[in-house]
Amino acid sequence: MNIPAERKKTEAVLDTYRNWLDKVSDERFTETPPAGEWSYAEVYSHIMQATLASTIALERCTMKSCKPTNQKTNWLGKAVLLFGMLPPVKTKEPAKVAEKMPALKISKEEARNYIIKCRQRLDDMVEKIQSAENDGRVKHPRLGMLNAGQWLKFIRIHLVHHLKQLKRIENKF
Repeated sequence: MNIPAERKKTEAVLDTYRNWLDKVSDERFTETPPAGEWSYAEVYSHIMQATLASTIALERCTMKSCKPTNQKTNWLGKAVLLFGMLPPVKTKEPAKVAEKMPALKISKEEARNYIIKCRQRLDDMVEKIQSAENDGRVKHPRLGMLNAGQWLKFIRIHLVHHLKQLKRIENKF
């Protein structure tokens, strides 16, 4: 995997999230759509918390602070990483994830700060990924055991996936 290229792609997606904030009014950002799904604010809360949690898993892989294992990605993980996208079906986040990181109605300023924090974490991690051996793995709730490079790719895939959700919210208003 080309780590610098993957990092650039992830940075571009984070730019899209940052630019989206300028398109949405403060009131609309926290407003629940007519169908009762997540607001923009809740999507941002979820995706930025998940990105930060993924960087922690990524760091654990690079620091080898995870238990050694021969386990790898499961069939879904292999497909997601191969095709570079999550399946085009609506799913609920695992209950354990929702418990640890509830989607909250954050402000646009909090969303901006989350984006900055995610960028900083990713900057810190890229160098570590390039110098890390590839055998440290941390379990993803649905995709199996991922190494540091796979976590980086998953972050981008997950960010892109939720851009579609922002479009759906926009269409409901």
